[in-house]
Amino acid sequence: MSFISEHINTINTKGEKVLSVFLTAGYPEKKIFTGLAADIIEAGADMLEIGIPFSDPLADGPVIQSSSQNVISNGITMKEVFEFTSVIKSKRDIPLILMGYANPILRYGIMDFFQDAVSSGADGVIIPDVPYEEYDSFYCQGSDLDKILLVTPTSSEERIIKIDQLSTGFLYCVSVTGVTGVLKQFSEATIESIKQAYSIIKKNKMLLGFGISNEESIEQVKNYCDGVIVGSAVIKLLTECGIKETLALVEKLKAATRNSFSVLNR
Repeated sequence: MSFISEHINTINTKGEKVLSVFLTAGYPEKKIFTGLAADIIEAGADMLEIGIPFSDPLADGPVIQSSSQNVISNGITMKEVFEFTSVIKSKRDIPLILMGYANPILRYGIMDFFQDAVSSGADGVIIPDVPYEEYDSFYCQGSDLDKILLVTPTSSEERIIKIDQLSTGFLYCVSVTGVTGVLKQFSEATIESIKQAYSIIKKNKMLLGFGISNEESIEQVKNYCDGVIVGSAVIKLLTECGIKETLALVEKLKAATRNSFSVLNR
């Protein structure tokens, strides 16, 4: 069992769901990013996704796109992403997951990327535009990094089973079709889709992302996942209101993962 999967299992065993928070690397400013990340962890984040900025992030909505463009304009580099990761890891030993797209990784060099990611202290990687059909040709099989794959509402049962077998650390379930963003609540059809995916996935823990934005949305889905991933809501509040309000949101989101829920045998 990897560090990520052990960490998730430990939190679930305590009667909690995992809260994973997405932060765009270097946002809102490079000089405060690692301190912000440490504060987010103190506020309740069980894991961090560190987003590698990219000019054309196909899975990300306007909020995260804007944060990416901001740090790209400020000249962020892949080396700095690894430096941030290393500093955060030295402060807080929780799972750190790099989330990025194939193009910047190819430009950096696949082997170099995986080697430097491991050296930085990263525990896993999410590359949403690399499907499982290209798994063997893209991912470095010798790397200790967990390779976290995604399923979506359009994934067939057969495809979900195959992705579950390949993914390590956990399996990322995309709640809705489209891109990341803030939703007030999930439809009944979406809840049914999430429940179906959760019943199919056997090897991995399942974390749910896209649309999670408040305590109410966590209440809707926490019986049908092992944790939630929050990105756009955090970045939006960080942009519009600042750090204090963002930390308060993380505290509320984590509190929602601790409330009573029905435990399914997994």
